[in-house]
Amino acid sequence: MALKNTPAGIIRYWAAARAAAGTPEEPYAAATLADALDAARERHALRPEFARVLLRCSFLVDGAPVGTRDHKTVQLAEGGTVEVLPPFAGG
Repeated sequence: MALKNTPAGIIRYWAAARAAAGTPEEPYAAATLADALDAARERHALRPEFARVLLRCSFLVDGAPVGTRDHKTVQLAEGGTVEVLPPFAGG
């Protein structure tokens, strides 16, 4: 359950992340990217590949690349979107 004043939005999974999660998207209720990903790992604890895939992913938060920033410092917004992008082959 979300805490009062905790932003809520959507996490979208792409390619291998979608397959590992077993869903194309799900809601988040978290203040930071780290919190949202920790909660997602807990929700998908019975899918061990999910946590492994997340280690290789890059992330966009509301369209902006997270890059090498510490996920604990990446603030999430109400109504925001987190895109989970595994490495893609080709180009």
